[in-house]
Amino acid sequence: MNSLIMPPATIGIIGGGQLGRMMAVAAKQMGFRVAVLDPDAEGPAAQLADTMIAANYSDLEAAKQLADVSDRITYEFENIDRDVLGWLEGTGKLVQSPLLLELTQHRIKEKQAIEESGCQVAPYRSVTDNATLQQAIAELGLPAVLKTCTGGYDGKGQVVLKTEEDATEAQALLQQGDCVLEQWVPFKAELSVIVVSSANGEVRTFPVAENRHEQNILAITTVPARFSESVLQQADELALKLAEALPLVGTLAVEMFLTQDDELYVNELAPRPHNSGHYTIEGCETSQFEQHVRAVCGWPLGATTLRQPSVMVNILGEHLPAVLNQVDSFGPHTHLHLYGKKEARPLRKMGHLTVTAPSVQEAEAEASELDALLYGKDNRGIHS
Repeated sequence: MNSLIMPPATIGIIGGGQLGRMMAVAAKQMGFRVAVLDPDAEGPAAQLADTMIAANYSDLEAAKQLADVSDRITYEFENIDRDVLGWLEGTGKLVQSPLLLELTQHRIKEKQAIEESGCQVAPYRSVTDNATLQQAIAELGLPAVLKTCTGGYDGKGQVVLKTEEDATEAQALLQQGDCVLEQWVPFKAELSVIVVSSANGEVRTFPVAENRHEQNILAITTVPARFSESVLQQADELALKLAEALPLVGTLAVEMFLTQDDELYVNELAPRPHNSGHYTIEGCETSQFEQHVRAVCGWPLGATTLRQPSVMVNILGEHLPAVLNQVDSFGPHTHLHLYGKKEARPLRKMGHLTVTAPSVQEAEAEASELDALLYGKDNRGIHS
């Protein structure tokens, strides 16, 4: 099957959240039509869809409907039913490998794949019950992080164990199924690299991003990351190594810890566009969303050159009133993106702001006011 498809072909997107929305914006800008499969008929991506299929992601009949109206199919999140994926792969319209999704849906399988690629992860142990949890703690020590093997995102499905008494908090996670205990990595920074591989084998990385989290949810991304050239080159090389080792078509986000000794540990993978890549919309010659569409449609990949230093600030539900009240005071380099979600719940990602400027210092100066507005002491929704 020819991997190249051209407008006005239809791209089917599984998932109707903000990533699907921004993917749809990029696809439409390129002349494609968009079909969306999501339970929410009025969600962020549904608002831009030419065809909307309101159904659960595990609904095989709905997946067949999506295939009927689509020339190419992609997805905006990992947790898609295996049977649905297998059927879609058989149509030839899903060029992304279900194997990569299966690996990233299970944390231990993901870590094993990362290690097999030659990259380093934090020491870990499989945990299935309280006995294996205690054994893992004895072997790895504390502090450590217990995570469910499947599901979980933005801090959900995990708990930090600092003392043996904290192990009681882990029982709820163990009730959800198999877990993994990860040794705590003392890090000085969290970095990420977005790498994209096309259906034709072309591979490009975006500039290394420096991330700050608040209660396990991304708050701020700064690009370029403010570390030595050797660290940035090493991060880029790790992403390329993973892209080569894994069956990647489309986008892969590689999250890493940087230690005091400038060692890099791969923390997690996401086989899709990623929150830490939102800065690319204004900051890079090609956005991660356009690049993803190019990749799955068999187009040549775009240049990923950083146009200007950029700082992205996430907007959560508790931040939205402050953002809307301050729009008239935004600086000239600030760009607002809202996702069209109806309900602004605490900790829910509602949008983001990106500041671009000729220098990192200028971008940081303008973004620092937004940081204080959203994550400062007067609006401590998730600030710790």
